[in-house]
Amino acid sequence: MLIAALIADILLFAAAWAWCVRLRNFSPVDAFWAFGIGITSLFFLFGDSPPDGRRITAGILIAVWSMRLGSHLAKRIAKHHPEEDSRYIKLREVWKGRENSAFFWFFQAQALSVFLLALPFHLIAADPDHSWHFLHIIGVVVAACGLIGETLADKQMADFKATDPDPKSVCRRGLWKYSRHPNYFFESVIWTGIFLFAAGSPWGWTTLYAPAIITFLLLKVTGIPPTEASALKRKGEAYREYQRTTSPFIPWPPAASTKHQA
Repeated sequence: MLIAALIADILLFAAAWAWCVRLRNFSPVDAFWAFGIGITSLFFLFGDSPPDGRRITAGILIAVWSMRLGSHLAKRIAKHHPEEDSRYIKLREVWKGRENSAFFWFFQAQALSVFLLALPFHLIAADPDHSWHFLHIIGVVVAACGLIGETLADKQMADFKATDPDPKSVCRRGLWKYSRHPNYFFESVIWTGIFLFAAGSPWGWTTLYAPAIITFLLLKVTGIPPTEASALKRKGEAYREYQRTTSPFIPWPPAASTKHQA
């Protein structure tokens, strides 16, 4: 199953790369990534054995995560097409003259990350003990809280954009009052819950890398850095003030505004 899943992910992202080359837009890789994790995880959970309560619960968690995030990303990508995400525009500049070949290997790196992030579900499925461990229960609760928080954050941002057409306005509604990136924070919470769920099964503790990878990417690579760079470019001083007063990641009461201080 592991070999079959890895080969399938490699072929999926090779096909995705070919499609994106024709589109002249590599942004869809984000949606393929979210859907790919869901599909691979469900394959691990239900590919070779009858379902039990733990597998079904884990399957519901990852399916909801995958469909919610994948659909959210797909809609955003379709809305902006043919405009490409700023991250991939920057990569085109870095890889100028060899864009297509470089992006092929970038897509294959995404295939590997999909495989690795789905492995916790392989360990859950491989557990011969079908009883519930307290870590399974804690993991479900943590992951569910993360899903609710991320969904709420995305809805609050969508409502803000729908009612405030000014591109320089900064959303400070709801969760966005306490964190500049509550959606990213709750994404990290989801994967912490998935790790805790997996940790209730033999060798599940080894999947600590999953929330570590996600959190690192959000904090240092594909999450906060490019998002904030783009926001500063579009919103200017309003976003700088938001940075001065609001926690970047973990929700926290905002600091007093320095806007009117000398």
